[in-house]
Parts: sequence; structure tokens; C-alpha cells
Amino acid sequence: MERIEHFEYFIGPQHPGVTGNMSYHLWARGDEIVKIVSSVGYLHRGFEKLMEYRFWIQNVPMVPRICVPEPDVNEILYAMGVERLAGLEVPERAQYIRVLVLELARLSAYLFYFAGVAGALGLYTIPQWAIGDRDYILDLFEELTGGRVYHIFITPGGVRRDLPPGFKEKVRKVLKHLKDRLSDYDRLYFDNALFIKRTKGVAVMTKEYALEMGVTGPNLRATGFRYDVRRGDPYLVYPKLEFDIPVTGGGDNYSRVMQRRLEFEESIRIIEQVLDMMPEGPVITKLPNPFRWKIEKNDVYVRVESSKGEFGYYVVSDGSEKPRRIHVRGPSYTHGIQVAQEMAVGLRIADVPVFLFSMDVCPPDIER
Repeated sequence: MERIEHFEYFIGPQHPGVTGNMSYHLWARGDEIVKIVSSVGYLHRGFEKLMEYRFWIQNVPMVPRICVPEPDVNEILYAMGVERLAGLEVPERAQYIRVLVLELARLSAYLFYFAGVAGALGLYTIPQWAIGDRDYILDLFEELTGGRVYHIFITPGGVRRDLPPGFKEKVRKVLKHLKDRLSDYDRLYFDNALFIKRTKGVAVMTKEYALEMGVTGPNLRATGFRYDVRRGDPYLVYPKLEFDIPVTGGGDNYSRVMQRRLEFEESIRIIEQVLDMMPEGPVITKLPNPFRWKIEKNDVYVRVESSKGEFGYYVVSDGSEKPRRIHVRGPSYTHGIQVAQEMAVGLRIADVPVFLFSMDVCPPDIER
């Protein structure tokens, strides 16, 4: 009788143990993972190439698809790239509104993240809470932009429209609800003995390894390295705002989750300042005919801090009505393929989904 050396397992694309439409092929000896290989290609692909065939303005509704849980990050990057190439000045009020949108999107993405990790641990009440609380933020986006998921609101030159009447008060109401809810999340989730036991000391990433592999964002800060693009390479009106860059430092699943728990509060703090400090004025600068808009030959790299790590766009113009080249540098390729395929080896089968969710991967970012 042939001896079985290992078992093969598949997580995704239909399995809830992975963050979206991608798959992992695992080999285990007993309960220990000995090999893991990622598999992508289940989603829409080729965003970068498609953008070369469209007028500059036509790419605005396309880029949000590159990361669905936090689409506004791609909107701001594309807008910033075009603005720097074209020499456009963005009105100050529009910059504050952009920060408001980006931080609301960060809160929404973190609630989605908390739900995913909790679901992988079997704490099924938390996904119900988190998705429900996220809906309050989606309600705000629907009123502001007309869309709940894809907003297509940040555009070269500013934003599509001003805040509707009473919108600030509605944002403050949602923020108060989220702040009050955090104590409930702490009691049932973050201080839960099961959560702590299942995540502390599991899938530990050192600071040195994170820097060597190009890990960014909350995953990097969770190893003890204090860096945030909003502080290191400021953009919009972030230099005018007061907020901390928390660092947990354990480098394990627990630290990655708690890193985002701390940053959740900082985003609320940022939004409150934006609402207080936002000046009056225009929200978009006048643009030329978008279908005859030729941008001077040049290239530029722009980057921002997303909930998943550093996002960057390299935008090249050859002086025509369409981009010559756009390259997207998202964090998910590094976190979801290179790091995941190394760090998952040696984990228990039940810990793999928790680890993968803790890395917060966005599959369409890989397939861009």
C-alpha cells in the first residue's frame, strides 16, 4: 500500500477562508503546512493596459476596481498623478473633502478586516456587527457620491460635487456610534481570551524580514517600524492635522489586528478635525475639454497610505490624449504572494485563514 506523505487542501476562490477571489493550494503533513502556493486569475485583469487605450478622464471610473474594499485610494492616486503631470492646483476645500472620503474609506475597510479575521476564528457575532456598522459608512458614501461601493468621486482637479446640506452632522453621528461601539468590540473581540490565544505568537514577522520583503502599512508598523506615508511623504492637508502613528510591535497575527484597532481611532480623530477645519470655497478647478485634453510629456510617481499598505502609481505621458503607461504598485502582491507563501509554512491548518486575513490582501490589486 502506497504511503501518503501529505494531504492537499484548497482555500478559495469560493472558500470564505481567503480575502476575495483568489486561491491557495496547501500541502500539509498531519496538521502542519509544509508548502503553500498562491493562485490568482479569477478576477477582471489588465487594468494597467486598458488605461493606455482610454482618454485621461475615461480612466476615472475604472481605477476604483483595483481594490474594491477601499476604492477611493486608487481614485486619489490617479487624480494626483494626472494633476502633477498637468500642473493642476486643487482647491483647499476639495483637499479636505478628499481626506474625509479617504478616512471614511479606511474605517470601512478596517471594519471589513475585523469581520474577516473574526469569521476565520469562529467569532461570528463580530462579522454581523462589523458589516452592519460598515453599512452606516456606505450610507454616507451613497448620499455624497451616489454609490455605495464604487464612488468615482475624486477626479483630476478636485471632487465631483460639494458636501450636501446636513452631511457633516450625519458624519458626526456615525463617528459617535463607532466610538461608542468600540467598547463592545473590545469586550467581545479584542479582549476575548479565544482571540488572544489563537493569534498571539502565531505567524510572527520580524521587523528585519518585513523591511527586506517590502512589507508596508499596518503590517509593517505591527513589527515595530514606525512609518506612515501620511507623515513620511505628506499629501493633501494631512500636514495640518494632528494624529498619531501607533505601533504595536509584536509582528504576529494579534499585533496586526490590534494595529488596525488603534489606527481605527486615529482615523476617527482625523475626520473630526477635517469637519471642524474645512474652509469654504470651490471643490474643483476648471479642466479643458476632457476628450481633447493633451498632457505635456513627462512622468511622475505618487503614493499614499491605504488601509492595506503603501499604494503608488507611476504615470507616464507622451504628450497625447491618452496615458502612455500607468503602473500600479499595491501592497497585496507582496503581502499575499511572496510573504504568504513563506510565512504560512509551519502553521497549523486552522491558523492559515486567520493569518491570510491578518495580512489584508486585495486580489484585484494583484491582477491589475
